[in-house]
Amino acid sequence: MTRLKLLFAAILVAMLAVTAWASLDRSVFQAGNLLDDPWGVATLLDAYMGFLTFYVWVAYKETGLFGRVAWFVLIMALGNIAMAAYVLIQLFRLPAGATFETLLLRKGPAGRQP
Repeated sequence: MTRLKLLFAAILVAMLAVTAWASLDRSVFQAGNLLDDPWGVATLLDAYMGFLTFYVWVAYKETGLFGRVAWFVLIMALGNIAMAAYVLIQLFRLPAGATFETLLLRKGPAGRQP
C-alpha cells in the first residue's frame, strides 16, 4: 500500500502544482475558445467521463448521502485533485496488513463485505 500512497501523493502534488502554475498565467474562464475546438470538446468529455467512472466507485464506497453528494461535487469541480485526495484518504484509513481488495470494497455490518 506504500507504493499506492506514494503514487497518489505524487498525482495530487503534480495536479496542485500544474493547476497553481496555470492559474498564475490566467483564469480557467479566460482559457479561450476550448469548446470551439473538436479536440477540446473530446478532451473535456474524456476527462469528465473518467471523473464519472471514478465517482461510481466512490458512490459505492460512501454509504451516506452527504458523502456521496460532497464527493460528486468535489470530483466534478476539482477532477484528479479530488480523486487523488479520495484515494489517499481511503489508503490512510486502511488497517495494517490490509489487502488491495479491502481498499476497493465497501465494508458491510460487522466488517463483512456486502
